[in-house]
Amino acid sequence: MKKNSMIERKNSGLLIVISGPSGVGKGTISEKLIEKFNSWKSVSMTTRNPREGENDGEDYYFVSVDEFENRINDDKFIEYAKYNDNYYGTPKDKLIEHMEAGIDSILEIEVQGAKNIKDMFNDAILIYIAPPSFDALRERLLNRGTESEEEIDKRMNIAKKEIEYLDIYDYVVVNDDLELATREVIEIINSEKLRTSRVLKVNI
Repeated sequence: MKKNSMIERKNSGLLIVISGPSGVGKGTISEKLIEKFNSWKSVSMTTRNPREGENDGEDYYFVSVDEFENRINDDKFIEYAKYNDNYYGTPKDKLIEHMEAGIDSILEIEVQGAKNIKDMFNDAILIYIAPPSFDALRERLLNRGTESEEEIDKRMNIAKKEIEYLDIYDYVVVNDDLELATREVIEIINSEKLRTSRVLKVNI
């Protein structure tokens, strides 16, 4: 930024939370955001088993329940929650490091974790990716072929409960068309970057 610029903006990176039910496409949208904004995606830690094709340290950090609970006791998480009988949490150190360096950070987390983030960071941007219908969501989960019917039923029940908490989010984007939904999320972030609350000072 030029030294004589009238507007000086805060150097801290945006904290962008992406939530939505399993199978809605939030992972794909998050990857598009990383490409567009050169942002950093936080890798969550979980006690669930890896799915086929998932890699430790890239998709999640896969740990035991004992290790996760030890990290809770050592205050190593920005937030954590239990979802579908497994722990999920956001490691603290890397997130703070990237935000202080002015790098936009993306957290792909569930509703309870999103609420915890909003309580701690009131300028976090919370975006919920919704399916066009529950029938469409079930079809996507079936086509994915990674869960049993019982597991899909559990995920559908969780998705229906999550919809009741949409009011904690700043934006809701319906993913009926992946390209359009991605474009809408990009427009949201571009608009957020221009908010007056993100201006440090105006030089007159």
